Amino acid sequence: MAYDNAKPQGEDTGEGSFAQEYLTFTLGPEEYAIDILKVQEIRGYEQPTTIANAPEFIKGVINLRGTIVPIVDLRIKFGVGVAEYTAFTVVIILNIGSRVVGIVVDGVSDVTSLRSDQVRPAPEFAATVSTHYIEGLGTLGERMLIVVDIEKLMLSAEMALVDDAVAHA
Repeated sequence: MAYDNAKPQGEDTGEGSFAQEYLTFTLGPEEYAIDILKVQEIRGYEQPTTIANAPEFIKGVINLRGTIVPIVDLRIKFGVGVAEYTAFTVVIILNIGSRVVGIVVDGVSDVTSLRSDQVRPAPEFAATVSTHYIEGLGTLGERMLIVVDIEKLMLSAEMALVDDAVAHA
């Protein structure tokens, strides 16, 4: 399934609060949200071609209509449970800067809108857990969504997915 990312960034809800659309997905027991405008498409998981000496969280690459796409398993990167590949495992293809990157997640939930007043700053944790890539915690009724700045995460030096020149552009 593909999403049309030509929609406006968000909309004024009329209550003086700005709403933005997010794609929500699961990693283990947690639910995460990323900016829908970064999403190119969602695909079923297929075994990528492995790359020698790549970090454990980089599963390899796939050929997507002539574009070589690195595949990152966010479960391994975030240390969330055991990475098991089932019929529900999906790859979210992202457009980040000038690169196309795929992220492996347990499953996609839905597309949802969050108003700015529904997103709270991420709490500070011990030094072993980085909140650098977390924009905040979104609340949607009883649901708690971890809102990830996926562009900041994918462009970070630790991901080794983009050249320094691209990361600083």
